[in-house]
Amino acid sequence: MNGRADFREPNAEVPRPIPHIGADYIPTEEERRVFAECNDESFWFRSVPLAATSMLITQGLISKGILSSHPKYGSIPKLIFACIMGYFAGKLSYVKTCQEKFKNLENSPLGEALRSGQARRSSPTGHYSQRSKYDSNVSGHSSFATSPAADNLEKEMLPHYEPIPFSASLNESTPTGITDHIAQGRNFS
Repeated sequence: MNGRADFREPNAEVPRPIPHIGADYIPTEEERRVFAECNDESFWFRSVPLAATSMLITQGLISKGILSSHPKYGSIPKLIFACIMGYFAGKLSYVKTCQEKFKNLENSPLGEALRSGQARRSSPTGHYSQRSKYDSNVSGHSSFATSPAADNLEKEMLPHYEPIPFSASLNESTPTGITDHIAQGRNFS
């Protein structure tokens, strides 16, 4: 031993490191092809139909009087806004499909990063979420969760708050500055 404890299982699978994909990343030729394909497909199959549909719906709402048109420019500003929103909604709706295309690439660092990102999201705790061969006789609970020391530690670490009772005098709907002159002016002795 070198002074450090090794808590890994002998046959445990060690996750591969995620390739560094940053602003300085240069995509491969295959990745460039998929980028261009995603851009074209998202434009023609999602953005154009959604922009046209949103413009038609907006024009219909303006003609029925549900939306008002601009006094000087008419329906043009609202139609342009609907077109831009439809365009971006189409681009955003294609993101998952494009990610799947990159995940299917064989020798792609970007595809590898997307695949490993999905694996990390499905098990957020990483390799610690794997059950150990020593946990087989335990009913899924950690020995720390049932120990009295852990319960005391939890009570010490977490603050304890008492509920605040409702007070009608602090209510926002109660007028302030009003006093009861009858109770102050009389002496009942």
